[in-house]
Amino acid sequence: MTAGLRAGLIGLGSMGRHHARVLAGLEGVQLVGVVDPMGDKNGWAQGAPVLSTVDELISLGIDYAVVACPTALHEEVGLRLAEAGVCALVEKPVADTVEGARRLVEAFESRGLVAGVGHIERCNPALRSMRSRLEAGELGEVFQIVTRRQGPFPHRIADVGVVKDLATHDVDLTGWVTGQTYTSISAHTVSKSGRPHEDMVSAVGRLSDGTMVNHLVNWLSPFKERFTSVTGERGTFIADTLTADLTFHSNAAVATEWEALQAFRGVSEGDMIRYAIPKREPLLVEHELFRDAVRGDSKDICTLREGLRTVEVAAAVLESARSGRTVMTSVGELATHGT
Repeated sequence: MTAGLRAGLIGLGSMGRHHARVLAGLEGVQLVGVVDPMGDKNGWAQGAPVLSTVDELISLGIDYAVVACPTALHEEVGLRLAEAGVCALVEKPVADTVEGARRLVEAFESRGLVAGVGHIERCNPALRSMRSRLEAGELGEVFQIVTRRQGPFPHRIADVGVVKDLATHDVDLTGWVTGQTYTSISAHTVSKSGRPHEDMVSAVGRLSDGTMVNHLVNWLSPFKERFTSVTGERGTFIADTLTADLTFHSNAAVATEWEALQAFRGVSEGDMIRYAIPKREPLLVEHELFRDAVRGDSKDICTLREGLRTVEVAAAVLESARSGRTVMTSVGELATHGT
């Protein structure tokens, strides 16, 4: 498969419509069909035929499909695609349970099929630049990562809480930019919106290299924020993924002689740099990378196994909040310990 890939889309909701737009204009790809039992009342299918079932889509002869249906259906749909020998890009989280995610990993890996998870923050220009700089050692030893992801309640989400819907972004990007895995997590959640799922979480974790991690995620804020900071021995990177801006606050050997400021800023103050970086649409980049992976030209995607690890950490967050204990997050094994 070197050109003219035939792609399908499953789900025409708030994310599916954007996938349809990108697929319809993606070089080397033809959008041959869209599945949504509700039809296409908003005209989002970009002229592609709208089907009622996944089997109808498979019968059209597709090379890969984008799974953008509700999270609770990811496992069922993904397993059907794997059984039919169809590659898949599954929206995050890969599944709503750890067990479901494991079954998907096994189904695709055992058949040698390319499959990925749509953790789109990996394609954000600010985070891609940050990751490259961290890999180059520009920050030196990393001490702490802090993320804040908050905004108004999204009425489109009904099947999962804020941990699986939003916090999985931060869990994945943290592991991705550092190349580390979570070893422990301690969390608290609240539910204030009258729904059965949590709508706010605060979590503290530790990565395999000892880096401290803090996540604050909620659906209860009237303003939208997407903040990631990485602090290390040479300063701090700050990424705003809403604007795709990356800044660097350096530690420098310039003494602060004004005594009143020393108490707040310490004894040295460095430069602040705002990097000029190319800003391409993250969803387009995600689709290009997955298309290239299906062709065999690239492996720069979030694999199902990486998506499984994120679901495992999300489950540990919820278990910690439920039990009031710190949860150890070794891959494939969760254990609780008294705090």
